[in-house]
Amino acid sequence: MNTDMTDEMLELIAQRFRLLADPMRLKILHQLQQGERSVTELVAATGASQPNVSKHLSTLRSHGMVKRRQQGNLAYFSIGAPFIFDLCNTVCDGMRSEWEQKQRLLGAGQD
Repeated sequence: MNTDMTDEMLELIAQRFRLLADPMRLKILHQLQQGERSVTELVAATGASQPNVSKHLSTLRSHGMVKRRQQGNLAYFSIGAPFIFDLCNTVCDGMRSEWEQKQRLLGAGQD
């Protein structure tokens, strides 16, 4: 991490991590990783209610994580901050390695 971070920059980074600390937001971002989606498509893909998906999309949009495009009476959302997938992949890969290591240790103790 850059050692020249101001308190304000650290707070912005912490806000970004808090934004990603919600499983529904991660589900939505995961769906958008495949490409632009309408709210209806996101509702179907996540199994959440339309108001819930809309609330999370609004939050993600206000922080620049997603972009919105209006076409007629439909709103389409896409990723606004592609770097987020680098972060998610790093965390997921680390979690996967940790999980596999724990599974190996548990399996070794059962012989």
